[in-house]
Amino acid sequence: MHLTDRPARRRLDAALENLSVTFRGMTAHPDEHNCECHWGSPQELALLKTPDVELEPDLLRRTWQAVDWSDHAAVLRRILPQFATVLVAGRAGPMFGGFEEAGYSLARGRWQQWPEEHAGPVREFLHAWWAQSLTDPDAVVPAHQVFALCAERPER
Repeated sequence: MHLTDRPARRRLDAALENLSVTFRGMTAHPDEHNCECHWGSPQELALLKTPDVELEPDLLRRTWQAVDWSDHAAVLRRILPQFATVLVAGRAGPMFGGFEEAGYSLARGRWQQWPEEHAGPVREFLHAWWAQSLTDPDAVVPAHQVFALCAERPER
């Protein structure tokens, strides 16, 4: 059976596409800022305020790993389609902080508190990815790592 013939993979692909549609046009808050010496340049920050521009892998990593955004939810909505694709492809592994740290980033965004038209696609993505990791013998990311990401909760 070809990879795209698997129902769980089709569901995951649909969930990824739905994230892209749902969060198309999103940007970081216009007043968002971060420490230039620790995070990045003003030009890189401007990219987060520009919708639908793909970020270089290092910039994407620094963005989701940063803990000091003033509006982490808006930043997360801006990067979520690309971030989810990177996660599913296994490119957020130990070298980049691991899936637990990626889970912390999702938790910091408090996506469960977003309006349903935004929270629903995130929930479906996580459920679809979980199902795919459990049922696909060739899953790129093992189920225990997907579980670790999904289980993270925001800090109190």
